Amino acid sequence: MPVPDFIVELRRHVGHGLLPLTGVTAVVLGDDDDVLLHQRPDDGRWCTPGGILEPGEQPAVTAVREVWEETGLTVEVERLTSVVAQEPYTYPNGDVVQMLDIAFRCRYVSGEPDVSGDETLDVRWFPVDGLPEMPRRILDRIAWAREDRTEPYFHLAASLP
Repeated sequence: MPVPDFIVELRRHVGHGLLPLTGVTAVVLGDDDDVLLHQRPDDGRWCTPGGILEPGEQPAVTAVREVWEETGLTVEVERLTSVVAQEPYTYPNGDVVQMLDIAFRCRYVSGEPDVSGDETLDVRWFPVDGLPEMPRRILDRIAWAREDRTEPYFHLAASLP
């Protein structure tokens, strides 16, 4: 997966240290409540489309862009579904990040799956009861997007004294 230029530049200053970033996830639901997933080329795992918010870009625009880049499909954002700070993660090269993930429920508009780029090995629709093995955080995002609610999910911190 290509690293955005602004992160490469930041890494020149912070090295492998913890870098807080904003990630955007698109949970794309089909007509039969199927979920759109793509297979990552870096580890072969299936996941929802998503990526890093570029400087100056709006999160919903990022969601639509990432779906297009990773699947070749055009989607429309329906609503914000969750905002969650993930646990810090260390990449194999030693870079440490902590993502603030902003997830959106999206609906398919048009297009055919395209895996000709370098961000995806495969694109498929999966029934909710037949999802491949995925990390809990991705399964949670899918569950929150499928809920019939208007407000997004977020963790509530304990009240300060």
